[in-house]
Amino acid sequence: MKIGAEDGVTVGGVEVMLELNGTVVYKGVEADTALANVIDLSIIVPCFNEGEMIYENLKKVENVLENILYENHLLSYEVIVVDDGSIDNTCLEVMKAAKEDKRIKVARKGNSGKGSALKYGFNICSGKLVTFLDADLDLHPKQIPLFIDYMKKYNADVVVGSKRHPLSKIKYPLNRRILSQTYQIVIRLLFNLHLRDTQAGLKLFKFEVLKEVLPRVLCKRYAFDLELLINANRRGFKIVESPVELNWQRIESRIKLKDVWRIALDTAAIFYRSKISKYYKVRK
Repeated sequence: MKIGAEDGVTVGGVEVMLELNGTVVYKGVEADTALANVIDLSIIVPCFNEGEMIYENLKKVENVLENILYENHLLSYEVIVVDDGSIDNTCLEVMKAAKEDKRIKVARKGNSGKGSALKYGFNICSGKLVTFLDADLDLHPKQIPLFIDYMKKYNADVVVGSKRHPLSKIKYPLNRRILSQTYQIVIRLLFNLHLRDTQAGLKLFKFEVLKEVLPRVLCKRYAFDLELLINANRRGFKIVESPVELNWQRIESRIKLKDVWRIALDTAAIFYRSKISKYYKVRK
């Protein structure tokens, strides 16, 4: 079954939110009444062409949340999977998982980047806390409780995973290490942002932070995280870094030479908005 970006569908009892010319035209999943209320934790999972792994990875997320969060911490939760215009069977695999667990919500939109997918997911989430989680699970969801503990311990508004935290355990390719380290040096020089890592895919936010900050974020792709954190920092939200365990899952990186160029252009645009046009200036 082929599902277009402008279709509204119900498959196997699972209703899917879809996009039509940038506007939500159909939404919701078949859910328990309790999920209609505000819940404790929303996990937003953006994905693109992850059909081979997304079902199994969602089952892993479900097991972690059920065993670690729901039982031990008494947290209610939802998982919002945003398919960013995949051309494989990603959406069908996500709907298969959603049929089995009503806490999984499915959203599909035209392809416009990971950042755009995260913003889209936030618009339909209900959690007091919101986690960003990459679909490949390089950063395993078992680390979410640690992020929650850090938020409580340091009275933080935002917790970001840091590959360069002294306690982090990292396993990923040398070329990605070099690219990541170089980018963080550039960020510190341009923005004086005192974070050792802005790009790790696992982050935890209080809902109010994203509600205030996301409307000022214009990047839709790789520099989205940087722009989001710069805005949160400017508005006085407390950001702390947490150690992470990263285990590289892909055979090869999805970031190509053209993507590095796009990251550079997006970063330059953020610098212009931050230092020249003062677009991010907090209005009193």
